[in-house]
Amino acid sequence: MSALNTDFYELTMAAGYFMAGMSSEIATFELSVRRLPETRNFLIAAGLAQAVEYLQNLRFREEEIEYLRPLPQFRNTRFEFFDFLQDLRFTGDLFAVPEGTPVFPNEPIAIIRAPLIEAQLVETYLLSTFAFQTSVASKAARCVIAAEGRPVVEFGSRRAHSPSAGIFAGRAAFIGGCSGTSNTEAGLLFAIPLFGTAAHSWTMAFGSEEKAFRCLQELLGERTVFLIDTYDTLEGARLAARMGRPQWGVRLDSGDLVSLSRQVRRILDDAGLRDAKIFATNDLDEQRIAELLRNGACLDAFGVGTQLATSGDAPAVGAVYKLVEMRQNGGVQFTAKFSADKPTLPGAKQIYRYPDRDVLGLYSECNRDFQGEPLVRPVLLKNELLEPLPSIEASQARAKSSIAALPGRLRSLEQSEPYPVEISSTLERLTDALRREKTT
Repeated sequence: MSALNTDFYELTMAAGYFMAGMSSEIATFELSVRRLPETRNFLIAAGLAQAVEYLQNLRFREEEIEYLRPLPQFRNTRFEFFDFLQDLRFTGDLFAVPEGTPVFPNEPIAIIRAPLIEAQLVETYLLSTFAFQTSVASKAARCVIAAEGRPVVEFGSRRAHSPSAGIFAGRAAFIGGCSGTSNTEAGLLFAIPLFGTAAHSWTMAFGSEEKAFRCLQELLGERTVFLIDTYDTLEGARLAARMGRPQWGVRLDSGDLVSLSRQVRRILDDAGLRDAKIFATNDLDEQRIAELLRNGACLDAFGVGTQLATSGDAPAVGAVYKLVEMRQNGGVQFTAKFSADKPTLPGAKQIYRYPDRDVLGLYSECNRDFQGEPLVRPVLLKNELLEPLPSIEASQARAKSSIAALPGRLRSLEQSEPYPVEISSTLERLTDALRREKTT
């Protein structure tokens, strides 16, 4: 993992810390989200596995260091700094909430405690991987809620913001509750079920729709899904009905999905194919899925593409990575911002989850003082993994059970009253004292 994959100011600050003799001081940074997007009542944390992989493999290559040396910003930097970069590895600690955990504003999704330069340099990558996957996992959870128990498949690779984004969108969507992905590499890398049969081009490539359907059925057997709207949707449905078994069902990708799905259902049922399913695509999202079902559409599964892989209505969350502690001369110096609209809370923190609220306390506070479940857990200590990360299936199961345990209003697709996140009295006193110290 190239340490050069970072914002340039992380490197100029690193040089400055080195020149100031601060490279060995221990810093603690927290990664959190300032506020929820207007369309979200909660977020689902995702991206931890990639963060661990990045931290455990972080390094500069020789050619990258040679690229940095002549840059004008480093004109006054001592040459020893580049030797320092040559040997740099992450040696610190990572604490995080498990993937699949619902999180709320100002709650730490991840905490880094490491020598200052190491902790600073990893900011960009960690923000990117946690924020993107959390956005997609949260969108997936909403689509799954809207589908009311029907499978939802992530179909968005071709509309993702890069090929790599498509892969990680498939991963995050699965954690958020999707049944699988269309991205084959995501299937390979993360053991996610794959879905997909044939496109309209398949049907158009053959001399007739019937020949295209017959060849597809011979190829896929019971996994056959006939795409029936290349020419005439209802005629396509009648042809699929005549093809009989084996088949999984049919896919609708255009038109009035409510009316067409009802008519297609009757055609399939009249042919004795009551177990054949109807799979819907066509620019879907959670609101459209909910509307279709509310209006009586006969649909059994959904493929969600663009809106899911890009988290279309909330394509970015306001994730931040802020310094909360410095260990200097054997003591702890707490740090916080008090700027307008962007304040932070000092000190490394723990989240305690109760059935009706969360409480944020200092990580150093005794767990016996709280009855809620502590959510932030040690993952890496001195860059050593304490235990294997949960499987992606376990992370999906955690998301499912944790979402079900939230107050019902938060599972609404409409914005609800915020979930209460309280501050412990100890953290409140520390914040007030630090504010007085820094602003008076």
